[in-house]
Amino acid sequence: MKKLPPEIAASLLAVTTVLIALPPYHLPPWAIFISWAATFAMGGPTPRNLRRIWPTLPVGSLFAFLIVLGFRQASGHFTGTSFIVAQMVILFCLNASMMALARFIPMLSFIPGMFFGFASYFATLFGGFGPVPHDPLVALGAVVAMNALGPAYAWLKDRLSAPEAVSKGKAWQGAELEA
Repeated sequence: MKKLPPEIAASLLAVTTVLIALPPYHLPPWAIFISWAATFAMGGPTPRNLRRIWPTLPVGSLFAFLIVLGFRQASGHFTGTSFIVAQMVILFCLNASMMALARFIPMLSFIPGMFFGFASYFATLFGGFGPVPHDPLVALGAVVAMNALGPAYAWLKDRLSAPEAVSKGKAWQGAELEA
């Protein structure tokens, strides 16, 4: 099978995300792009990197979900400054707990992956994505599924495309533009 140019392979995969965002599911396609880019930022979809990123993405989303639930619970008990302090305590405790997992569970040592999942969850929930907009549990399911697709898309892009050629002395590598 002849391999595609990388920009064609990546673009063909990218257009499939348009379908993901359509009703009735209204899933967050950008969550795919976040974890797809994260996979390449960590060096590409090698077996080692996939084993590092896939477990951490849902952990980050789960902790973001717990923070949302904690904030909602606190809103029923606190107001004003005491509510802000309660939010700070909840965020501190859950964020520190999430990061501490990396110290004790080697499979979760890729902390940036947790934060990609963490940020993706908040954007999904507060952006109203998913079949039931603004539902914390539905947002969790939607973002976990979409973040899981990102590394798969990275893997597919590499399998469908020819190796990328690195040109010497071009602007992309920081050299001055040719006159």
